[in-house]
Amino acid sequence: MNITGREQWTYNRMLINNATLTENMKIADPTQTTIVNEVRLMLDELPFDGARVVELGCGKAEKTRTLAETGRCREILALEVDTIQHARHLEITDLPTVRFLHAGAEAIPADEASVDIVIMFKSLHHVPVALMDQALSEIARVLKPGGLAWISEPVFAGELNEIMRLFNDEEIVREAAFAALNKAVSDGRLTLARQYFFQTRSHFDDFAAFAQRMIQVTHSNHSLSAETYAAVQQRFATHLTTEGATFHSPQRVDLLQKPR
Repeated sequence: MNITGREQWTYNRMLINNATLTENMKIADPTQTTIVNEVRLMLDELPFDGARVVELGCGKAEKTRTLAETGRCREILALEVDTIQHARHLEITDLPTVRFLHAGAEAIPADEASVDIVIMFKSLHHVPVALMDQALSEIARVLKPGGLAWISEPVFAGELNEIMRLFNDEEIVREAAFAALNKAVSDGRLTLARQYFFQTRSHFDDFAAFAQRMIQVTHSNHSLSAETYAAVQQRFATHLTTEGATFHSPQRVDLLQKPR
């Protein structure tokens, strides 16, 4: 099938939606290899027009900016626990619909049933395991009846994951995050609207770019020994070409809904 541009995007969405209709939650779907831009998928799938949105773990606020600049949301409350990133957020002056706060998912500074959509990109597994269940309760608390939560988590698989686990093995915390999600659905705090499985593309021009984006991050203290650093560099080099290194990594989105 020879399709490009918008047609390719529509085709990819069709593949995802047809492949992931399910009544039971699952942590991964190895058969789903569709390459997708997740932000674009989210913008297409969620009813942001006039919505009050909470973003949990907004990181560098790149997705916050993309969403705000669509002009669709009434308000975005963007939370971050990393003090370094939050200080940078406070310097942003050109996003009038966004309010940045230093807070975590386990204590969302929003009133009960006041939020239309909660989004959480790759950050539930960063919540302390003992607080994951509380974070899901907080999401259920702040959502309006019928409100939606887009909970995005990386699947523990793929070549990039194999490099990352040499210095940051997240298998246990990702399984704990999935268990917390499953529990929130099982006990009725939230319902499962849909699961999406797909792959995303990550590109690095060289190892220096990889180190800057994946090792030298502000939210984690990755103090690698010389031996570990060399092992990571060697593993990365096996994927390096004259055009850099490109990885396709499996992802999962659990779209949850507050019962009406």
